[in-house]
Amino acid sequence: MSFSTIILAAGKGTRMKSSLPKVLHAVCGRPMIDYPLIEAKKAGTKEIIVVIGHGAEAVKASLKEEGQLSFIIQEEQLGTGHAVKITENAIKDKDLPIVILCGDAPLIRSSTISRLVSSHIENRNVVTVLTADMDRPAGYGRIIKDGSEIRKIVEEKDATYEEKCISEVNSGVYCVDGRFLFEALKKVGSNNAQGEYYLTDIIAICGDSKLKVSSSRLVDSGEILGINSRKDLAEANRLMRERITDRLMEGGVSILDPDNTYIDSGVEIGSDAIIYPQARLEGSTFIGNGCIIETGTQIKDSKIGDDSHIKPYCVISESVLEGQTTVGPFAHIRPHSHIKRKAKVGNFVEIKKSVIDEGSKVNHLSYIGDSEIGRDVNIGAGTITCNYDGYNKFKTTIEDGAFIGSGSNLVAPVTVGKGAIIGAGSTITKTVAQDSLALTRADQRAVKDWAKKKREKAMEKD
Repeated sequence: MSFSTIILAAGKGTRMKSSLPKVLHAVCGRPMIDYPLIEAKKAGTKEIIVVIGHGAEAVKASLKEEGQLSFIIQEEQLGTGHAVKITENAIKDKDLPIVILCGDAPLIRSSTISRLVSSHIENRNVVTVLTADMDRPAGYGRIIKDGSEIRKIVEEKDATYEEKCISEVNSGVYCVDGRFLFEALKKVGSNNAQGEYYLTDIIAICGDSKLKVSSSRLVDSGEILGINSRKDLAEANRLMRERITDRLMEGGVSILDPDNTYIDSGVEIGSDAIIYPQARLEGSTFIGNGCIIETGTQIKDSKIGDDSHIKPYCVISESVLEGQTTVGPFAHIRPHSHIKRKAKVGNFVEIKKSVIDEGSKVNHLSYIGDSEIGRDVNIGAGTITCNYDGYNKFKTTIEDGAFIGSGSNLVAPVTVGKGAIIGAGSTITKTVAQDSLALTRADQRAVKDWAKKKREKAMEKD
């Protein structure tokens, strides 16, 4: 069942009120144009031609990793008919059916595309239109039929009152015989309210030539939602999130409040994981089996190993956490950090570009940056690795089994040897040998009755 695909993505999207090309606005973490591309590939398309216009270079750059694409630039946006017409020389095999998709309609499914093509071939149609029934069809072209066959599609602005009452609408998605398509487009004019070349006019041409046109009806009308405004974008995100959470729950993930959990399309989650409300899982994040991700946590482009526990309101970016790690609450794991198995990062701790080895603990209120922390290290509350001198970043190394007392400052570059102890409140600027104790605090002294005399003096002034 080979077919070619044309994706229309040249529009500016004026109602979005944005400098960003409409098709690059994100739906669940990826540009909306990615979705029809991915679904067409899943359905088995032989080639994809993307018609671009507004922000053409930005759209090209966004899709540079996709492969299997050709781009055609529509210099003037003269309507959908014109957009398809200019792809004629790019289509390699015009004997194949051509599926026409919209770059601003991200909810289309590969199964829908496959059914459309199958229906087209099995019914020997020249054109097959993907349609849906809507209770509120305003804004969509209406399907005008004679029995089961489509005679024409009337755009909303050109429809009569009676035609506007029709509930079956045009999705903007078609399967068309390749050779017929480009011959028919030569006959399409612009005598309409918009002064544009409508792709839908090929339906009337079929009727004049007694060629067969029929529909493939959708059950889920949400698939044809086109994004023309920020409100549409929010609705598309909601519907896509619902699909994502449904799929994950069917795979054994507990999502306690799906309506208030935000998971991007590229996220993978293992079975028996529990995701609390208000969690945000973004990008290419992977969450392992049995993990607990608590309220308000944001994880982006990171890997969380099996049976890890991320407590409330943590932020984790571009990092790897191995199995059975514990993080938070209110911890920040910055990019290029690696937290190894059974390590613990506690509340109000920040880790930046560092390795925390197996079984080590950074429990409270500490900053660890550009550091390598060995196994079974204990880092006391309020410890800071002073990694930046105003010009360059330097490395701190803390070897296996070391104990860093609370309130310590480690001025990089510096190494704390295996099993060494740093006394609380110390500022360490030199290498500390293995198994030794390092202290830099001043001697404590007491002035008898000093506080009492200060209070008495203050009372005299009153």
